[in-house]
Amino acid sequence: MQIKTLAAKALFVLAAAASVDALAQGPIVIKFSHVVAPDTPKGRAAERFKELAEQMTGGQVKVEVYPNSQLYKDREELEALQLGAVQMLAPSLAKFSPLGVRDFEAFDLPYIFPDRAALYKVTEGRIGRNLLRKLEPKGITGLAFWHNGFKIMSANQPLTSPKDFEGLRMRIQASKVLDAQMRALGAQPLALAFSEAAPALRDGVVAGTENTPSNMYTQRMHETQSHLTLSNHGYLGYAVIVNKKFWDGLPADTRNTLARAMREATLYEKKIAQRANDDAIEAIRQAGTTTIHTLTPAQQAEWRRAMQPVYGQMESRIGKETVRAILREVGR
Repeated sequence: MQIKTLAAKALFVLAAAASVDALAQGPIVIKFSHVVAPDTPKGRAAERFKELAEQMTGGQVKVEVYPNSQLYKDREELEALQLGAVQMLAPSLAKFSPLGVRDFEAFDLPYIFPDRAALYKVTEGRIGRNLLRKLEPKGITGLAFWHNGFKIMSANQPLTSPKDFEGLRMRIQASKVLDAQMRALGAQPLALAFSEAAPALRDGVVAGTENTPSNMYTQRMHETQSHLTLSNHGYLGYAVIVNKKFWDGLPADTRNTLARAMREATLYEKKIAQRANDDAIEAIRQAGTTTIHTLTPAQQAEWRRAMQPVYGQMESRIGKETVRAILREVGR
């Protein structure tokens, strides 16, 4: 049964929020909700964590994974976690801004990471650890960063130059940085939940979008988008998070075991993410519905110049120290 609104969930929340002590006679249940398909990198890693957690705890923990917005859409899931209606999420990093933790919006800055090695220096180092700690006052414990990959653009016309975006209505996830990015290209951004993106493309509500290849393919966006551009202009990643009260209330040995399961699931997720995106591009190519464009170095430079003003516009919002620390770490 799909639950539509948080207001309608009061009884569900009360039942789901039983303390760990009260569950001592049975398995500890972790409801892990996410918004993408099961066969995406995040979906597969969530299932891997479930498998590892249940195996490593000898069945003392049961993980229930709810993909494809079955329980909550983008705008609902963080509130649900804070209320205790679910215990674990893996939201995209832009979702933390409405909580007042805007530092995570740095990950939305165009071309901020030159490659995956530079990205991992940030997420797996001091900067990443400090960012996750900023969630704790919000009742959230950050466990890991998961990676989807670099984003591409799609529309029903070729997008090889910034001028091609002029006047196009483009779907974005809710992010002030992504809004500024699309406006810098001359497009009209429209923020929609991920579950609403594919229908909006199909119905012509928006002309195009940005996302990773694996998300585009599993949501069948390519079937209604005649052109894709392999721009790699932005990054899409997630933070795996858990309700802090729930996490802190777990027996120490159980918590440590789950942390180990999460580390192994994260290594698995890193291995499959790039392969999933490469496979998605090839599957889209084979489908024959979509022309795939690769930017020349000169075209890529033109895109970078067009979106560079976003840094000046957003630096004070995100936090100058955070942006500059990331740029220093990645050698920019």
